[in-house]
Amino acid sequence: MVSVQFRTLLIVSAILRVVLILYGEWQDAHMEVRYTDIDYMVFSDAASLMMSGKSPFERSTYRYSPLLAFLLIPNSILHRSWGKFIFSAADLLVGLLIRMILKLRGVPEKLSMISVIVWLFNPFTFTIGTRGNCEPIVCALVLWVFICLMNGRVLQAAFWYGLVVHFRIYPIIYALPILVILDPHVFQPGQKPRLQYWNRWQESPQSSSATRLAQLLCPWFLLKSALTRERILFSFISAVVFFLFTGLFYHLYGWDFLYEALLYHLTRTDPRHNFSIYFYHIYLQYHRKLSILEKLVSFLPQLIVQVVLVLSFAKDLPFCCLVQTVAFVAFNKVMTAQYFVWFFCLLPLVLAWSNMKLKWKGVSCIALWVGGQLHWLLWGYMLEFKGQNVFLQLWMASIIFLAANTYVLVSIIRDHRFSPVFAPLEKTSKDSKKLK
Repeated sequence: MVSVQFRTLLIVSAILRVVLILYGEWQDAHMEVRYTDIDYMVFSDAASLMMSGKSPFERSTYRYSPLLAFLLIPNSILHRSWGKFIFSAADLLVGLLIRMILKLRGVPEKLSMISVIVWLFNPFTFTIGTRGNCEPIVCALVLWVFICLMNGRVLQAAFWYGLVVHFRIYPIIYALPILVILDPHVFQPGQKPRLQYWNRWQESPQSSSATRLAQLLCPWFLLKSALTRERILFSFISAVVFFLFTGLFYHLYGWDFLYEALLYHLTRTDPRHNFSIYFYHIYLQYHRKLSILEKLVSFLPQLIVQVVLVLSFAKDLPFCCLVQTVAFVAFNKVMTAQYFVWFFCLLPLVLAWSNMKLKWKGVSCIALWVGGQLHWLLWGYMLEFKGQNVFLQLWMASIIFLAANTYVLVSIIRDHRFSPVFAPLEKTSKDSKKLK
């Protein structure tokens, strides 16, 4: 019965996305405001250039892997909406992968279905793919890496992780928690890791971040614990995959690829369409390069928060990646609406371990987050469409939105039941004899 319900959910979700793609075609043809994301036009133009044997980076503002342009070549052959169907299919695949992960962790069917619905029928997620944004592909790859790890397929996880970091650089922030969970007490050659299943009441003990920091600062402990077979293999294979794709496209497209697809995202500053609190300073200083001190001031909060979150929650991998992503987006120099999809695909993976009640705490989090965004968009509209000088008000709206993101992040952490994904493997008889 449940499988039928899930199949029904997928069918309804697919129909909804097809309808939105068709509606988008109509709106683009008949209305002044286009439904299709401007980035989709960039992707399509880059794909057309690639099909004609040229570099996709001849299209200005194309700042993605050539793999994306390659996927969209049928836009010029079959139909211009081909890419939207690919992205929407990846969107549905994310829903399927969420269900697979929750089943592997023993989450009850009712909670699992609710979690899947949170993704499939979230307005942010079903519009992002139908408008022509590629983020669902990245989300699907990240979740597949999780599934590979949960099934003990470390080499396969390393391959897909290297690929997804090449495709979109931001998942690099998940490298440290992944390496942390590749514990020799969990991953051993020839044995499948033991998963720790969902339990409504049990909360696993959590070592303090101070203890973990002290361990990391001990050179002997660091050398002994870090250089394990699985960690070395994962690091080596993922790096090889990343550099193979990067080297191939550098050979084909030269410096244009290296700068536009990778280096640009590390130094990106955006004075428009940017929710970040740094946007006003970037706008005022846009015609000169930011100093090293300015870059350090904007980067340090991100780095500190990321380290603290990893030290605190790494073993609860989906939750750690969720709070990492929320914090990374909130404190980034550039924040656009498409970035929110990065953590929306992780949210359903942790809902079953949350003590937060929809009424009233959940409603307050949703209201503050959506309200902060709408407040920013109001001033953004006054600036972009009305031409009014409201930069100061827009900056204040960015500060309010950061406060809303921080409140939601703290609330998620406080109401979460820490639950490591993996349980230590039982000692073998050989190990037991050694201990005796």
